[in-house]
Amino acid sequence: MSNHGLLPATLWAGPISLQGKHVSLVPLLPSHASALTTAVQDGALWKHWYTWVPAPENMALDIARRLDLQAKGSMLAFTVLDASATPVGMTTYMNIDAANRHVEIGSTWYARRVQRSALNTECKRLLLTHAFENLQCIAVEFRTHFYNQQSRRAIERLGAKLDGILRNHSINPHPDAAGSLRDTCVYSIIASEWPVVKAHLTYQLERHRE
Repeated sequence: MSNHGLLPATLWAGPISLQGKHVSLVPLLPSHASALTTAVQDGALWKHWYTWVPAPENMALDIARRLDLQAKGSMLAFTVLDASATPVGMTTYMNIDAANRHVEIGSTWYARRVQRSALNTECKRLLLTHAFENLQCIAVEFRTHFYNQQSRRAIERLGAKLDGILRNHSINPHPDAAGSLRDTCVYSIIASEWPVVKAHLTYQLERHRE
């Protein structure tokens, strides 16, 4: 019988580096703030009203927020590096539930120059491989705003299935949509689907993303 449920989340899903051909995921550090501030300005990502991405002046604060959640066991934060080892974004395992072997992949953003590239596909394959094959997750979840069509299409291309839509799930804090109510789309991949999803992602990388 697995003892994952007996482990603190910080031990079950502790800091780790994940290496691919197009991308590397390394533990997020405060020292990454300057490079990530540069990355987030490529595309002015913080201006998108339907998502939340730290503005340049708030990067250090957001890194501190993520690392605080990591210390509490609910998040595992990564800096995303491109093939030249330049920071181009952030991603996380969040809402970590060690007892039920469940994580959400989220709080992700990339500089515009690497969006819709092999980097994102490989990033997700690395995170999903670690979740299902090392952490022995029974499900991995993704959440996004109903109106974030780019994110929804990207999640669906991974092979994740829509579980449902949480209507009026939260209040949007973005200045351009302050007070509006967010409908959240919830997607997931379950353990029995992982072999096919993995084959699909590998095919995408080898056939279309070289």
